[in-house]
Amino acid sequence: MQDVITAISRATRNLFHPRIVAIVFLPMLGSVLLWAVLGWLFWDSWTGGIAAAMASTTVAGWLQGWSALWVIDYTASFVVLVGLLPAIYVTALLLTEFFAIPVLVRFVAERYHPNLARAEGGTLAGSLVNAAGAIVVFALLWIFTLPLWLTGVGAVLAPLLTSAWLVQRLFRYDALAEHASPEEFALLVRRSRGELLMLGIIVSLLLYVPVVNLLVPVLGGLAFTQFCLARLARLRS
Repeated sequence: MQDVITAISRATRNLFHPRIVAIVFLPMLGSVLLWAVLGWLFWDSWTGGIAAAMASTTVAGWLQGWSALWVIDYTASFVVLVGLLPAIYVTALLLTEFFAIPVLVRFVAERYHPNLARAEGGTLAGSLVNAAGAIVVFALLWIFTLPLWLTGVGAVLAPLLTSAWLVQRLFRYDALAEHASPEEFALLVRRSRGELLMLGIIVSLLLYVPVVNLLVPVLGGLAFTQFCLARLARLRS
């Protein structure tokens, strides 16, 4: 747990370094802008498709009898908004992974681990496969845990745990890609699985803090890079 706290502490301080400040808002703002444009272009198509699917259900017949078909339109809009939230977050993580993480890894390595040798165990193809697999699993988890949103506590725990799993799955690979060998990566992940998930939970919790949530993708990338490179250095020593 101490390594998790150290990683978060260092990452928070690193946010104010000029090299990091220059990119800290870009992933989240870029993702919000992208989905705002897509929403403006396709909102009617998205909500119309969901409303059409709902119109063929038994519930629609009941609503028609009560002259309350407007409920379908409002529900369709709500479903689209619920779907946009994880889409914005995942897109921000992907922008961080492919464009910011290389900068963050170089920064952390030069500043904290200048003598850490590079084994080049990761590849661009490996990163793409890792990201694709993580997103598929995350989407399935999100869909299957939606009923838990109706249970009160589940509305907080379900998205928190699924987001935590996703962020650690995405960032651990790219944080170690340049420096760890495949064997070192597998060993480090196996030994640190619980702490990686805990770090993911902490990062995901910050999504609930206004303004701070704009920094979460880069802060998370920094924290995982700090944690993973420190563990790799300890493993080699």
